[in-house]
Amino acid sequence: MTIGLVGRKAGMTRVFTDAGETVPVTVIEVLPNRVTQVKAQDKDGYRAVQVTYGTRRPQLYSKAVTGHYARANVAPGKALVEFRLTDADKTELKAGAEIKADLFKEGDPVDVTGTTMGKGFAGTIKRHNFAGGMASHGNSLSHRAPGSIGQRQTPGRVFKGRRMSGHMGVVRRTTENLKVVGVDLDRNLLLIRGAVPGSEGGQVLVRASLKAGRRALRRTVAPLKGGNVQSKDPAKAGKK
Repeated sequence: MTIGLVGRKAGMTRVFTDAGETVPVTVIEVLPNRVTQVKAQDKDGYRAVQVTYGTRRPQLYSKAVTGHYARANVAPGKALVEFRLTDADKTELKAGAEIKADLFKEGDPVDVTGTTMGKGFAGTIKRHNFAGGMASHGNSLSHRAPGSIGQRQTPGRVFKGRRMSGHMGVVRRTTENLKVVGVDLDRNLLLIRGAVPGSEGGQVLVRASLKAGRRALRRTVAPLKGGNVQSKDPAKAGKK
């Protein structure tokens, strides 16, 4: 399953298991995900499910976008998000359908994508985990200095990609293999163990874990040390 959900990061809290253990969770409010288009291989060149979320005034859209929403009989949302489908994925969704939090269940591994918090202008120690200079032995005003950034006359320039001070945060990141701890269908909430990218109120995408799906499909056969494969049939195993 590659279809996901668009949600809003509501904050973090904790839940308790039956054994009394505390589990830190992130609460994600699943916004109304309305299907606006189901793309097919023969018509669009690829398979995907396009959804919208939230609400927005129709006056803010062009006539083409407004017609796209009207053709699907869906109220205009904040943006359009596509979830690609593989050849093995089967979906019965149609334009106008709604995807809710019941898409996932407790125990499902998921990947959560969001925009990280903005940290402003940061130095190399905070931005790139530099060690910094010595705190004594003649070090003066260079405790958190980045150090040398280039050479002398040759090559006479600073190489691209040099780790230096600059803007930190506000980048798209994905946290993989998180576990769904609980699903609140009445309030349309997902409880996901651990932290997810972004600040409170930010938009996040929740999808089925890609690595967990590949691991489930993987089939490995470990040969015996002698090179022979033992038969699982007891009748054949006794004939030697």
